[in-house]
Parts: sequence; C-alpha cells; structure tokens
Amino acid sequence: GFLGLSGAILIQVYNALCQGDPTTFILILAIVPTLVSLTLMPCVKIYKTTTFDDKNHLNAFSAIALIVAAYLMLAIILENIFSFPVWGRTITFIILLVLLASPVGIAAKALKEEKDPLERYHQIPGEPDQTTVGSSSGVDLFRDDEDDEKDMNLFQAMVTVNFWLLFIAMICGMGSGLATINNISQIGESLGYTTMERSSLVALWSIWNFLGRFGGGFISDIFLHKGWARPLFIVITLATLTFGHLIVASGFPGNLYIGSIVVGICYGSQWSLMPAITSEIFGVRHMGTIFNAVAIASPVGSYVFSVRIIGYLYDKVAEGEGNSCYGTKCFMLSFIIMASVAFFGFLVALALFFRTRWFYGQLVVRRLRRLSIS
Repeated sequence: GFLGLSGAILIQVYNALCQGDPTTFILILAIVPTLVSLTLMPCVKIYKTTTFDDKNHLNAFSAIALIVAAYLMLAIILENIFSFPVWGRTITFIILLVLLASPVGIAAKALKEEKDPLERYHQIPGEPDQTTVGSSSGVDLFRDDEDDEKDMNLFQAMVTVNFWLLFIAMICGMGSGLATINNISQIGESLGYTTMERSSLVALWSIWNFLGRFGGGFISDIFLHKGWARPLFIVITLATLTFGHLIVASGFPGNLYIGSIVVGICYGSQWSLMPAITSEIFGVRHMGTIFNAVAIASPVGSYVFSVRIIGYLYDKVAEGEGNSCYGTKCFMLSFIIMASVAFFGFLVALALFFRTRWFYGQLVVRRLRRLSIS
C-alpha cells in the first residue's frame, strides 16, 4: 500500500524541497533511498510474537496507511485548487513526515509488550512447546506434510501451465495499467485537460493505486477463508480493467477521472493479488524468486503497450507543430486494443481459476484446520 502511495509522497517532497527544480529532485532520488536503507538496516530484527499481537499491530499499521492516503488526497486537491505559498507547502510536508513516522510508535509498543512479562504469554517450564504437542520428535503440528511438495523452485514453477497463465494475465493487466499511467498526462493534453487537471490526475493515481493494493489483498483474504479461490479476483479485476480502458478510449468529458480511478484500482490490486497467488500455488520457500520472475510481466507489457502500440499509433495520427495530436482519435484505437488485451487476460485468468479451484478448496480446509488447532 505504501508503495502505491510513494508517487504522491514524492510529489509532496518535490513541492516542498525542490520548488520546481527537477535536477535537485533527481539528486534526492539518487541519494536518499540508499541512505535510508544503510541507516535503518541495523534496526531490522526478528522478534517472537503471537498471532493476536500481529493482528493488532497490523490493524494499527493499516489504519495509519489509510490516514496517510486520505491526507495526501486532501493535500493534492487543495494544492491544485489554491496556490500554496512556500510556507504552506512546508507545513503540509512536515505533517506528512509526522504521519509517515507514526508507525515507529507501533514498533515501540510491540517492543514494550515483548519485554513486559505481564502482557506476554510465557511457556511454563517443563511443559512441551505448543507447536510440538503430541510429537516426541518435535514435528510442527501446524505444518502440513503436503506443503513440502508445493515448494517449487523457479525452474520447476516455469514448466507448469499455472505459471504461464499467471504471467500472461499479468502482462495483460499490469502491463496495460502501467502503460496508462505512463501516458495519462499526454492523453489529458490531447483531450483538452488543463495543466492543473493533468497534474491532479497523475498525483491522484497514487491514491487509486494504494486503494487497489490495500483493498485487493484484504478483500481477497476475507473471501479466501469463505472458500473463494484467490485467482477469481484476478478475473474480476481484469474484467473491470477492460471497461476502464474503454472509458479512457471513449473520450467523453471527464472520462479520465473515471477511467484513472478504475484502471488505477485494478492495476494496484493485481500487485497485491499476484504475490499471494504465487506463494499459495508454488510455495513460500522460493517465493521471492518466482514472484520477481512473474513481476517481469509489468515492464514487458508496459514496453509493448507504451511503445509498440500507443507510441506507434499516436505518431501515425499526429500532425502539426511538434508532431502533436488533439482529439479522441489520438488514443482511442490504442485503448480499444488494450481493452481487448485485458479481456484476453480475463479469459486466461479464468482458466487459471478453474485449474486451481480444487487446490484452493484444499488450501482453505488446511488453514481452517490449523486455526481450529491453535
């Protein structure tokens, strides 16, 4: 979710610190991420917690994420309605920094609970560990022997049909979604949107992206425990994405506001659904490698749609000074093609859903069994 918000956060950094100087902004992007990682990596430690603690901390963290998203949306709208002076942008940025630093309080509270013996469950000396009850050999009661069979490495995953179905679906979804944001400012210009409106669309995209990432995983997890296979939500998002591209292609007044919301939420939701599906189908042992292999679909799809489709077709209809284009003709065909591709991705994801429906039924049964044991 915070990754989705990062674009809007960086816009606030640009407004407050760079004051219209792009070279300073690029310098910040070159230095700060590495500096932050090197500075904070000694703080990363492993602590033993309970499921109850984790859930409480996660709920608090989620609440902060939602508050940050709401604050950013309000700040973006107000900044585009009113012309903020430098001191106003500085105050807005300071408030944002306070909100972004607030999860430190959650970590401090968790650390305090870890050290407070009255707030923590402690195993009675001499009693066996709960996870090894009924097993003198120390076998984890919560572990299913079938799990090992599903922990595939990258090469094992790549020879399965499920991997390529997921990969193709992500090219159609992530690739076309990323191509939309790459070109949204130029689309707005061709349709007569003002500079302020185009800036708002680009900034607010981060909010819709966040809502998709946050809500897609959260909602699918709720329905997963009710027996719904998670790939079904990939099917739903790709079907919705098809209509989102058609809205952008239509060119009616205000279409980009509606279209950007639909495409942004669908694009973001796929970034939360895909890693979860990857871990569930192929196992968690090599999940990082497999997940990043599937994630290549996003830049591959973006290149094909942005350069080979949108760029090529735009150049064919562009005319006048600066090879520019105005009107619905500039992007209509491109987004009709992308809508067709998204619909094809919908069919591919539907095939993945039917192939994994039985597996997910078994997965939910095992999870519920573990919860009942705990």
